[in-house]
Amino acid sequence: MSSEQIRVLVVDDHPVVRHGLLALLKYEPGMLIAGDAADGDAAIDAVMQLQPDVVLLDLRLPRCNGVEVMLRCRQRGSAAKFIVLTTYDSDEDITRALAAGAKGYMLKDVSSFELMQAIRAVMRGNAALEPSVAARVLARMHDNGADDLSVRELDVLTQMVRGDANRAIAVALNVSENTIKTHVSHIFAKLQVQSRAEAVAVALQRGIVSTY
Repeated sequence: MSSEQIRVLVVDDHPVVRHGLLALLKYEPGMLIAGDAADGDAAIDAVMQLQPDVVLLDLRLPRCNGVEVMLRCRQRGSAAKFIVLTTYDSDEDITRALAAGAKGYMLKDVSSFELMQAIRAVMRGNAALEPSVAARVLARMHDNGADDLSVRELDVLTQMVRGDANRAIAVALNVSENTIKTHVSHIFAKLQVQSRAEAVAVALQRGIVSTY
């Protein structure tokens, strides 16, 4: 990673939590506070105006929840990487967050060291899942046929991890976009996932494909 500072936006409706996170970031080498927000609507405005590299995002927010924040920011073209930081770890919360594009999912009892490591991990293009959350995701993938992925499906999954859309993958592999859609459908079925975000998270956590 370059020596440039990572610009972080903190979103939490509890002042003590928000100010605590800001205090941690203030003295962390390589980190720069981009701003903070206390509700979902303000978070969306801050993401689009301040263009942070990473957003630490609570799931339960006034006006607009964390999942909706991620979806609306993605719709508006934001390149920010979202790390959900929450007290909730239900399967539904985890699945919805990953499907909305979260690159990390951490619980609020995480240590400051682990949280800073998570921020750096997502900046390297990796997933950052708190151990108990990762265990839940991996449990769903037990005996899921991941080892049965074909060579071409692994190629497609690798490109998905890099963030490429179907059209770009089709060009890279010199096949039609419809062929790529078929491969993606097969990958979802074998990994037992329902979205590209989930497929990428599983691929990274299990080491199915190499990161770059």
